[in-house]
Amino acid sequence: MPKVVKKLISKDFKLYLDCKTILIMSCDKKILITGESGFIGSHLINFFVSKYSNYEIHGLDSLTYASNRDYNKTIENCENYFFHKIDICNREDIISLFKQHRFTDVIHLAAESHVDNSIDNPLLFAQTNIIGTLNLLHAFKEFSKGRFHHISTDEVYGDLDVGDLAFHEESPYKPSSPYSASKASSDHFVRAYNDTYDLPTLISNCSNNYGSFQHPEKLIPLFINNIINNKPLPIYGNGQNVRDWLYVEDHARAIDTIFHNGKIGETYNVGGFNEWKNIDLVNLLITKMIFKGIYI
Repeated sequence: MPKVVKKLISKDFKLYLDCKTILIMSCDKKILITGESGFIGSHLINFFVSKYSNYEIHGLDSLTYASNRDYNKTIENCENYFFHKIDICNREDIISLFKQHRFTDVIHLAAESHVDNSIDNPLLFAQTNIIGTLNLLHAFKEFSKGRFHHISTDEVYGDLDVGDLAFHEESPYKPSSPYSASKASSDHFVRAYNDTYDLPTLISNCSNNYGSFQHPEKLIPLFINNIINNKPLPIYGNGQNVRDWLYVEDHARAIDTIFHNGKIGETYNVGGFNEWKNIDLVNLLITKMIFKGIYI
């Protein structure tokens, strides 16, 4: 609940005067979106705040190196938007937040996500992606009654060989990095809470996202930056690895659809049907930048 500066009680209704707006407490939903200042999270929370004025949208982020509050400048003064700087690994803070605000629903995106970093520090990825998710599930079980939508990755399925069919929702898990292993574990805990405690959970597993506000450590912005600055392009092997690319705003719309209309207990894969070999993607970026006069 926002900070109360004055309370008015009448026979018919209650109004709480917040320092920035009058908030009518009968909002349709009170949604917590974790990882709201990251790449995908910022696109999602901007989308939700703008589309659902009848929802009270709370963003949560610990503001690590990959987060940026400037991504949400356009909504920071919106009456239905509130921000909380909290680490999902801090169980006491999470419990206190849920106890205070009684969120109806959670959309959980907060995660460590860079594969190379997971190789250097797997314990950090286990702590954030597994324990952090458990903290949210526990708090949700105690204080919420709506939907818990967990956003995950297609990397939990492992790698495909040339000619293999695309992954589907029944594909077996075969994570190949500490990052994907931590996300696979968090997926399993979400399903376990659905099976054990009858928690209304949903999972969606997406392919590689691209778009504005992406951190420069990720492949496409890294390539663009290195091309501009005439730096080496770190392509693994011979560049024949294939990735499916999903535009981040399309992903936000998919999350919206799954969150509102998905069947409880189900998993949904979200892809762009937009596969590129890494070497072909690099050549495309170079061609585009030459055409625009950015790179010669």
